[in-house]
Amino acid sequence: MSSYDERSRYRDVPVYQVPDHRGRTVSVVAVPPPPEQAVAGVHLLRQGERPDHLAAQYLDDPAGFWRLAEANDAMQAEWLTERREITVPVRRS
Repeated sequence: MSSYDERSRYRDVPVYQVPDHRGRTVSVVAVPPPPEQAVAGVHLLRQGERPDHLAAQYLDDPAGFWRLAEANDAMQAEWLTERREITVPVRRS
């Protein structure tokens, strides 16, 4: 059974054990491949807008900010705040 939320992209990713630099065994998950996402449109970013607010507005899921990052090839969602335009993926049913 997964400890991730049912909407998490990590929900079905296997967990495995590896030694860290101190020799301790730690659990890790690989980064899953980016999801296939159709584009719904483009948002013109205004000062003060945050990725989690945009995800709530467009995707009906504030925790879906990572989908905005993936759709915009941003390593971190915070990087979206440095852009003028943000590609918005289609909301999932």
